[in-house]
Amino acid sequence: MPPTLASLVHHSALKLTVRAGEDRLDAPVRWAHASELADPVPYMEGGELLLITALKLDAEDREAMRRYVKRLAGAGVVGLGFAVGVHYDDIPEALVEAAREEGLPLLEVPRRTPFLAISKAVSAAIAADQYRAVTAGFAAQRELTRHALTDGPEGLLAALASQVDGWAALYDASGSVVAAAPDWAGRRAARLTTEVTRLRERPAPASSVVAGPENEDRVELHSLGTGRRPRAALAVGTASAPGTAERYAVHSAVALLTLTTERSRSLHAAEQRIGAAVLRMLLAGEPDHARTVAGDLYGGLLDAPFRIIVARGAADGDALGALAESAESAAARSGEAVLVVPEGERLVVLAADGGTVVSACCDHAAAREAARRTDDDELVVGLSAPAGPITASAAYKQAEQALSVARRRGRVLVEHEQMAAGSVLPLLADDAVKAFADGLLRALRDHDATGRGDLVASLRAWLSRHGQWDAAAADLGVHRHTLRYRMRRVEEILGRSLDDPDVRMELWLALKATAADAG
Repeated sequence: MPPTLASLVHHSALKLTVRAGEDRLDAPVRWAHASELADPVPYMEGGELLLITALKLDAEDREAMRRYVKRLAGAGVVGLGFAVGVHYDDIPEALVEAAREEGLPLLEVPRRTPFLAISKAVSAAIAADQYRAVTAGFAAQRELTRHALTDGPEGLLAALASQVDGWAALYDASGSVVAAAPDWAGRRAARLTTEVTRLRERPAPASSVVAGPENEDRVELHSLGTGRRPRAALAVGTASAPGTAERYAVHSAVALLTLTTERSRSLHAAEQRIGAAVLRMLLAGEPDHARTVAGDLYGGLLDAPFRIIVARGAADGDALGALAESAESAAARSGEAVLVVPEGERLVVLAADGGTVVSACCDHAAAREAARRTDDDELVVGLSAPAGPITASAAYKQAEQALSVARRRGRVLVEHEQMAAGSVLPLLADDAVKAFADGLLRALRDHDATGRGDLVASLRAWLSRHGQWDAAAADLGVHRHTLRYRMRRVEEILGRSLDDPDVRMELWLALKATAADAG
């Protein structure tokens, strides 16, 4: 504890006497300062014990003393020491009354007690308090280190909460609470995810102070990690601002958790290299070798139905990293195994079908879809149908196909099953298909432009009626012989036979593509 007015009054060598403000002696003293200025307020910072002899004060003027004491109290001065036997044999009653009215502690300093002795006593008490705080801080650091080594992050958080007489929580890369101490702090910490997300958007190391939910407490947030994108965060809640010893404990916890995070980062990189090898073996049709290399790392993931996610984004952007964090955080919370393999501008995720990881990735993509402002989103995701180890290569191709469709459609996410259940017509919006359609039908359009017939409309009607002459002619309002003549002209101009089903298919798709483009 820092020195207080009470501790100075009880100091046997100082012989101080309380003349006013007896109920405020518990105020901490930041410094003892002697000043004979008529107005020392401009030089005060607050928390001082001001020492005077009233050399330049009319201490018997009641109104002047009221103004003087009022300004001192307003500046945060915690006490006034008056030396008797110098200019006044006793403290003037005007000053005593003013101090009582303002509630400012007034201490009588005997002539044999020099101001220097009071300053030394305050300085020594402050130094002793700082030494105790540093010693307690080192002890806290040793205690936190011991818990971190023996009990992991959970034990460290419990020790930290005890050290600061509050609570502590650890957040993962997605901003979700992964551990908290005491147990009741988990719900309180979960209500700060918005502030944690905002903190993680700043370069590490970063910290901020926020009010706890419903202003229950004061919460410090610290990012953990040394990378451009922090991988975790620490929250520490206390009733008031931590003291020196508590501050040492918080900083020690940040350092220890950062070391743990960086060690986890190295292990994570090694795991990703193993995952890349396992994925290559699966895609090469070697599931037995893949299981041998994976060992117990991925549990039963390689034997159960799984899905493959292929995502594409800028190599220097955060889109792929954010998606990987969503997948890994969901796996950590649910206890599921997940295989995440970065490939430059691509990311491959292999996760259990129907599990929380796949759901988290889909939710992440949906959130980006809803939040983006243009069709030029840097993240594009393709999701395969459920597959097994033997069909991993086919699932990978499905995910790539879905990714390609998502890019053409301007979507963030497309599932392969959606492609199979939907229509092929949206695929005709591709520029290459449009160019083919325009080239295939150009000669017919040029013919129609001369006013010598309506070959394009006749071809569309005939194909839509599956080559039924009477029905198509009725749709056009012409005789069937006229329609037959027009179809012969189509064959002559194109140099292709309408009896060929491939030709009919290409012409129908070309008509659909140009119709969609015109619409």
